[in-house]
Amino acid sequence: MAFVRSTPIIALILFGIISMASCKSKDEKKIKAPVSGGPQRTAQPTRVEAYLVKPSSVSEKIEVPGNILPYEATELRPEVSGRITQLNIREGQNVGKGTLLVKLYDGDLQAQLQKLKVQLDIYEKTAERLEALLKIDGISKQEYDLSILQVSNVKADIELIRTSIAKTEIRAPFSGRLGLRSVSMGAYITPATLITTIRQENQLKLEFTVPEKYSSKISAGKNVAFTMEGLNKNILARVIATEEAVTEDTRSLRIRAVILGKDPKLIPGAFAKVLLDFGEDKSALMVPSQAVIPQARFKKVIVYRGGNASFETVTTGVRDSTSVQITSGLNVGDTIITTGLLSIKPEGKLEIIKMNQE
Repeated sequence: MAFVRSTPIIALILFGIISMASCKSKDEKKIKAPVSGGPQRTAQPTRVEAYLVKPSSVSEKIEVPGNILPYEATELRPEVSGRITQLNIREGQNVGKGTLLVKLYDGDLQAQLQKLKVQLDIYEKTAERLEALLKIDGISKQEYDLSILQVSNVKADIELIRTSIAKTEIRAPFSGRLGLRSVSMGAYITPATLITTIRQENQLKLEFTVPEKYSSKISAGKNVAFTMEGLNKNILARVIATEEAVTEDTRSLRIRAVILGKDPKLIPGAFAKVLLDFGEDKSALMVPSQAVIPQARFKKVIVYRGGNASFETVTTGVRDSTSVQITSGLNVGDTIITTGLLSIKPEGKLEIIKMNQE
């Protein structure tokens, strides 16, 4: 009986011991847990390689595409409609200025011209008789003046007809080489009809464009060299004019030059490689090509400033296989980053592990 009575007491003692152990364990966990709002771990700087910007010597030579053009070229079309009665076009042949190439039917105009010539003869004789009568006061001065007016009117009509007849003749506007003809004898043509083309090829022109940044270095009188496929030498050309403004779409300046000399391989319409030498720049800022980050409208480089990354907009110039010229946006002594560019954020921490001096 004594054992049964002591069982609830033992159970209470065990429950109290377990509760105290549980509370102690929770208190220990609370002590070991980090305090919210305490100091966080500092981000590690990005380890990169860098390059020190310094002046260097570079030759500003560029190669741009160009086209060879005839000195003069035009399409031959009639001024009036009519039927071809003469066709003197020999395709691919050279002709002199003023050579008659095409003659249109002008029978009606010739008839009108003959009629006016007869009228002019009669009016002139009448005016002579009236002049004699005027000297003896046989007629009034007004009657004589009217006869002179008739003579002048007929002469004006004759000149008008002769001008119309001249429009039926298509002549070479300058000495040159004819192209392929597009009409045949007896064809009826209109001012919209292309007869043939003519080109002056005894002297040729060269047309090319240069980037906007070089526009101030090209002027009339400057000599440029060019070459073309199958030509193992350079040919000189002298700049005669430049466009009045830079093209907005391509930001380039169109230039035209006269080719000095003549070579049988130079054919109008051929592609040319224009070689431009703008001299040597001894204070050029050349940086590794991989340091330049191309963007939609600008180009940027990452400059190391006090341990942080600074993204700077730059303008580039000439380039070679490994380097590119910076014309604006950098100064001598700046340190630019050359590796890990994609992982660097603006104002991000940097640690330089290697300074390249190439």
